[in-house]
Amino acid sequence: MVKGLYTAYTGLVNEQNRMDVLTNNLANSATTGFKKEGATSQSFDSVLAYKIKDSSEPVAAKYIGKANLGVKIGENYTDYSQGSFKVTGNTYDLALSGNGFFTVAFTNKAGETSIKYTRDGSFTVNTNGYLVTKDGDYVLNTSGNPIRLDPLKTSTIDEFGTVFQDGNPVATLQITDFADYNYLEHYGENYYQPVEGATTVKADAKVYEGYLETSNVQVVSSMVEMISVTRAYESNQKLIQTIDGTLEIAANQLGKL
Repeated sequence: MVKGLYTAYTGLVNEQNRMDVLTNNLANSATTGFKKEGATSQSFDSVLAYKIKDSSEPVAAKYIGKANLGVKIGENYTDYSQGSFKVTGNTYDLALSGNGFFTVAFTNKAGETSIKYTRDGSFTVNTNGYLVTKDGDYVLNTSGNPIRLDPLKTSTIDEFGTVFQDGNPVATLQITDFADYNYLEHYGENYYQPVEGATTVKADAKVYEGYLETSNVQVVSSMVEMISVTRAYESNQKLIQTIDGTLEIAANQLGKL
């Protein structure tokens, strides 16, 4: 009976993890280029123990018992499906259609610079003429250098990411894609960084000037899922309360003479 307490406890922990992921998604439902996350779970091994290296048995291992040990939190994953486009009409607001990421030189608070990737194309030109993100990080060209423009000239950007000023090409955005997105991890609010084993490939994305890609979070479906998580959490709570009441009766009443 006490095993039921641990089973219900694992259910509580799993539903809490699901709720954390859902609330983070909802908090970023208005974040440009945000990709929602999901949570997975798996059952604990149903085998209680193995009978190992028993020479009397024809197999090396044999089941000798089973028990329901509840649920185990699995890995979280990111849904990289494309979000809807929002029209802004601003020259330096860019959206990517297809697979790929804008390449950015990110500088942390310690002044250290590293390469990050993002789908958030809400760029602007700073006072020094550099194309930067809303946080001031430099947008890189195909040579890996910051893109510098003349703020006094009219700019246009074609679907290949080439920046024209007064009709002349001056730079091309570096659009990077990866063979397997499982080798990407979140960094901060809206950046991604590769981990060991990541392989870059040629991106097939098209650049659209005057648009922004919105978050791919579906608010209504997330709210419905949140209700489901809450009910599952409450069910595990009630199970713990029921088992606790049964144990109290067994300890305080059945034992009386």
